[in-house]
Amino acid sequence: MSQRSKAALTDLSTPAISRRHLLLGFGSVAVLGASGCTQTSFGLPEMNIDPMSTNGVRPQISIDRTVTVPDVMYAAVQEGPYSLPAVPYQKVPAQFRRQVVVDPTGEQPGTIVVHLQQRFLYLVQPGGDAIRYGVGIGKAGFLWNGRANIQYKKEWPRWTPPREMIERKPELIKYQNGQEPGPQNPLGARALYIFKDGVDTGYRIHGSPEWWSIGQSMSSGCVRLINQDIIDLYNRVPGKATVVVV
Repeated sequence: MSQRSKAALTDLSTPAISRRHLLLGFGSVAVLGASGCTQTSFGLPEMNIDPMSTNGVRPQISIDRTVTVPDVMYAAVQEGPYSLPAVPYQKVPAQFRRQVVVDPTGEQPGTIVVHLQQRFLYLVQPGGDAIRYGVGIGKAGFLWNGRANIQYKKEWPRWTPPREMIERKPELIKYQNGQEPGPQNPLGARALYIFKDGVDTGYRIHGSPEWWSIGQSMSSGCVRLINQDIIDLYNRVPGKATVVVV
């Protein structure tokens, strides 16, 4: 048999690479690529979205590669004089960890939507997606809902308890002029201040050192996030963003 004939038989006997193998190969590349994400000055990854065709499901869904790396998202943060410990995210229910989902709100990109009953906060993205964060909310009698806007936001804010809170908890009188910023401050690493028609509602979207309170109803009406999540949200929210609480 000629060398050419042997080569032809060898080619015929070699199994074809299936579409499944190709997809698995691409998936491996995507996972490996996640380790090379750009880092922010706070040690948190910037969003890195890849469009992927999902025929038969919806035209396009975006995948945030950093959402698949909770060890990075919830790692310890050193920011100036302030240190945030790593969050034991394995103890946080999976649905309350930061992730990209199909937008269920129908709102414009850049809008913040808080679903009180679900304990979710959505930041609407272009293209039909949203970044979802787990939140803790106000206990019964301290809930607020409506449509407003973020008037301003602060890094490492001071916390001043309102007069009504001091009346309920006299031990807070020592903070009547404000509690210094820091990891144990009730407002956490960041705060977004909610105004309606130019008037301060008194409600905030803020961080909290009490990661175990996410998904619970126990605050005085504000919406609390894990500190690492509020830093991420703060960096993404445009000025004067619309807030919808339902």
